[in-house]
Amino acid sequence: MRPGRDLTAGLMVGLVALPLALGFGANSGLGASAGLVTAIVAGAVAAVFGGSRVQVSGPTGAMTVVLVPIVATHGADGVLVVGLLAGAVLIGLGYLGAGRFIRYVPIPVVEGFTLGIAVIIALQQVPSALGVRVDADKVLVVAAHAIAEWARSPVWAPLLVAAGVGMVVLLLSRIRPSLPGSLIAVVGATVGNAVLGWRVTPIGSIPSNLPVPSLPGVPLGDLGALVLPAIAVAALAALESLLSATVADGMSVGRRHDPNRELFGQGLANLASPLFGGIPATAAIARTAVNVRSGATSRLASLTHALVLLFVILVAARWVAQIPLAALAGVLIATAVQMVKVSSLHALLRSTRGDCVVLVLTALATVIFDLVTAVLVGLVVAGFFALQQAARAARVEEVPLDEGDHTDEERRLLDEHIIAYRIDGPLFFAAAHDFLLELAEVTTVRVVVLRMSRVTAIDATGASILADTISRLERRHVTVLLSGVQPQHERVLHELGVYGHLAHERHLFATTSDAIAHARLHAARVMHSPNGPS
Repeated sequence: MRPGRDLTAGLMVGLVALPLALGFGANSGLGASAGLVTAIVAGAVAAVFGGSRVQVSGPTGAMTVVLVPIVATHGADGVLVVGLLAGAVLIGLGYLGAGRFIRYVPIPVVEGFTLGIAVIIALQQVPSALGVRVDADKVLVVAAHAIAEWARSPVWAPLLVAAGVGMVVLLLSRIRPSLPGSLIAVVGATVGNAVLGWRVTPIGSIPSNLPVPSLPGVPLGDLGALVLPAIAVAALAALESLLSATVADGMSVGRRHDPNRELFGQGLANLASPLFGGIPATAAIARTAVNVRSGATSRLASLTHALVLLFVILVAARWVAQIPLAALAGVLIATAVQMVKVSSLHALLRSTRGDCVVLVLTALATVIFDLVTAVLVGLVVAGFFALQQAARAARVEEVPLDEGDHTDEERRLLDEHIIAYRIDGPLFFAAAHDFLLELAEVTTVRVVVLRMSRVTAIDATGASILADTISRLERRHVTVLLSGVQPQHERVLHELGVYGHLAHERHLFATTSDAIAHARLHAARVMHSPNGPS
């Protein structure tokens, strides 16, 4: 542990986080001060109890996207209650060990909702960047109304401030990434607005101390309506925090986070933040990256970041209140631009058709609906393409009967009346359907041997179609024998009636050689007992 490097990293992250916390707080609908309180309280609690030693938590753009409709529907107290409920859900997820499931979220889903979040953040800044006020629920409508309102009576100062701040942030991040570009740009815009009289609307007053902890006042009858929003907030907090921790692991050698402890720490942070009037929080990928790049090695850096922001509230509140809203809009637009990794998007869009479709649909669902719906859509579509790919890997192949020496006449008899099929891969959905179509074409044989030893998975659909296939063949007086059924597949085959459609219970064999020996008896029409050779 190097306290000096951790303190320096914490100071740098605090300077970067200040304009972001103010912007995200204002963006959420609860005010800039709520963003600062969240960064201080949630940032400190998550730093101590979270599962990553270098993770930085606070208000994020993704979370504000979810909170805006909650504020519109349930008010400020409703958001605070949602934060408390989400904290309890996150703690429960941590205790249940749900952190390990983050590894199953496909990359196209992650990139898709990240792109969607970036678009939403940028669209949300349009009113502040144009210096107008509009009220609407959907970001596309907000942006359209703001542009229409500005076009009727254009005022150029806010737009120029937002554009200037955004360009400075992006330029400094490229040529001098070690500098706190957002802070430099915001300070310059604030001084220019005060000295040159641009008359751009400032943030307004913010508290000069932390609020006294208190419980939000929401009637008990309204709690039921807040459960689903709380689950959505908890799902987003878990997803974003675990993704951020994974990114931090990749940036720091020898560091691995504890995903379940991370969920527990984020749960405690979201229980604490609303008590002080803060909004729900999550880990922040951008601030975590700054922390690691600045040399952070322990939790001290993240804790220092929270203390730096507390110092701002206690000492510099009157100066922070003069920051123009358009300047914060410029910072957030630049943040949205930096969230989009063009190279990653380009690679995914060109990789496979499935990845391309998942990414685009997830991004569109994020912008049109909400993040949780978008992730669900992305997972469902990704699952569909994964199943489709697995189904294509399934093969039903006719294989030769390798039973030693036979006369030419015997071989002709076997070739004419016995077919052995080997089923490779999973037997479900499309694979099962194709299997039925192929096997149903069997017309000139007396016995079909189905070799099941290489079947990797069978679901209810596959078992049902297999049972129907056997039934059709048996009705045409084609005897079906099964060999090599895996023990883990026996239950589904039995429950779905596959065994019941065999002509006899003894037509189930452990090995292919036993099945073929029995098949010869049928093919040659040799009299045999069902309890005979098997």
